[in-house]
Amino acid sequence: MPHKYLIKEFEDYARSVTSVEPLMQRMSERIHKHIPRYNWVGFYLADKKDPGALLLGPHTGSFTPNSRISVDQGLCGLAACSGRIVVADDVAKEPHCLQTYDLVKSQISVPIVMGGKVLIVFHLESYFLATFKPTVEREFVENCARIVGRCLQKTTANELVNA
Repeated sequence: MPHKYLIKEFEDYARSVTSVEPLMQRMSERIHKHIPRYNWVGFYLADKKDPGALLLGPHTGSFTPNSRISVDQGLCGLAACSGRIVVADDVAKEPHCLQTYDLVKSQISVPIVMGGKVLIVFHLESYFLATFKPTVEREFVENCARIVGRCLQKTTANELVNA
């Protein structure tokens, strides 16, 4: 699997953090730096005050994204509503995509679920068509999302124990 070194780094780092936010920030920065075809990497978080919205979380990229997305908008919203991974190989042909930046050609949104609810959506964008191929690239992105999910469960469990 490509990018094994990043997966190992994220797994190691996830073991040492006490909350999921530093992991998401590091993951965004490191992926953006080491995989040039991923032009924007970040997370949208379920809004605790409004179940119909996602709020921009840790991210790194070439442009400023939407800070708030309705769950009935965009790939992130579709991933949050369906609980499934959503890929757009060509955003111009995908009606669910929010066109925030004309250079973006493909996107992937991966829901991160805990307790049966989507709490986080891991979202990546690329200036290249069909960047998130079904095996190699998608597997990498899914593995990153799993690491965040495990970290979220661990840190949430620790918060409950220490409360």
